[in-house]
Amino acid sequence: MLNRLATLVPLALTVFLTGCAGQALQQEFAAPKRVSLIQEPSQKDLAALNDGYRLPALADSILARGFGLLGTPYRYGGNSAVTGFDCSGFIGYLFREEAGIKLPRSTREMITLDAPRVARNELQAGDLIFFNNRGRGQVSHVGVYIGNGRFLHSVSRRSGGVRVDSLQNSYWSSSYLQAKRALVLASESKQAQAGRSLVLAAQHD
Repeated sequence: MLNRLATLVPLALTVFLTGCAGQALQQEFAAPKRVSLIQEPSQKDLAALNDGYRLPALADSILARGFGLLGTPYRYGGNSAVTGFDCSGFIGYLFREEAGIKLPRSTREMITLDAPRVARNELQAGDLIFFNNRGRGQVSHVGVYIGNGRFLHSVSRRSGGVRVDSLQNSYWSSSYLQAKRALVLASESKQAQAGRSLVLAAQHD
């Protein structure tokens, strides 16, 4: 009986050590996953967050505020809901209040923004659209694209102030100049805040 037990001891010890080694190996591979949850996001992570989630959210916020101002009277030089808006005052108000982006006051300065230029067939909600007078002269008007070929802007008193128009309209189609994706200018502090939120969410998963 003792002889048989003596033979089983090395086998049992081998099984036990193999099990411990396997568990240690699993812990070794699992550890980096736990550590990665509390690491600060890299610039690449923030860029992915910005492209995948942040820009659509900002566009929705800007457009929601804009729709709430439909019918606000036009006023030359105006840049508030109290006084009314001219075209650049309206766009500047939306981007400042909802995205923390301070845009130039005039359309001539706004069109020179260091932001990606967007082809007409690649427009996305939130893009700035610039117009001139039927292809003649310099930029004279700006609106914000809302999707489905339409845009939101503040136009002359007799046209009703803040309203929605279509790029298919003959006047706006022939006056179209270019578009820019100004939402990429969202402040770095807001990007960092979004990154921290992502880390906190990962920690709670």
